[in-house]
Parts: sequence; structure tokens; C-alpha cells
Amino acid sequence: MATESAKIQAMYRAITHDIEVAVTPRFVPDHSSPEKNEFFWAYTISITNQGKGTVQLKTRHWRITDANGRLQEVRGAGVVGKEPVLKAGEVFEYTSGVPLQTPSGFMVGTYGMAGANGEHFDIEIPAFSLDSVETRRTLN
Repeated sequence: MATESAKIQAMYRAITHDIEVAVTPRFVPDHSSPEKNEFFWAYTISITNQGKGTVQLKTRHWRITDANGRLQEVRGAGVVGKEPVLKAGEVFEYTSGVPLQTPSGFMVGTYGMAGANGEHFDIEIPAFSLDSVETRRTLN
């Protein structure tokens, strides 16, 4: 019997410069073909401005590593075609996805932010695990 808590995905959080980034990844079997070494994950990110000033997300930098240690770096403007502005207390949420050639991996990164005063700074995107049902777990 599966419990309700077994269905809940892990959430990963980091707070940098009073901005919280929370990530919830999930494996998407309908977009994956394990027999072709194609594995796809969606991840939902929530960015909360817990500070007093207004900030804008300007850039992203991802480091994506698969189970074989292959590293892919992705840099670009904004997220999902947007450069959201967050006033104090506001939240921006989006969902995106990532394909891998292995049944597991992990992602970590930074967002480049700009404050209302023109100050530029990076905030941390917490490292999060990409695990599929194809992942073989090893107990030590």
C-alpha cells in the first residue's frame, strides 16, 4: 500500500540575498524512452523575494551533470522567455524541463539578478537530484 507521503516529491531550497529559490523536480515517463537512453524531467521553480527592495531576474546559468559525469552548461537571458520583476514579498513560478541520456543526474546553478539601485548579484539555485524509476539504488 503506497502512502500519501510516498507520492510527495522532494523540494530543494536555497536563500541568497533574501531571495528564496525552491525547486521541485519530477521524472516524466511519457516524454522518456529508456530503451533509447532518453530520460526527461520537468522541474518547477518558485522564486520568492523575501527582501525589502525590488529585484529583476536577468540571467540563468545551469550546470547539468548526468550519471556518467558528463557536464553540460547552459547560460542565457531570463527564464522561459521572461525577465521577471519581483517586488518585496512577490513570487514568480515557472516550469521547465531537461533531457538526459542517463536515468539520473543532478542540476545546480545561479540566477543573475539586478536590484532597483542597479546593483548586480547572483543568487543560488540549489543542487537538485534527477531520479527516474530506471535508477538502480545501491544501499551501503
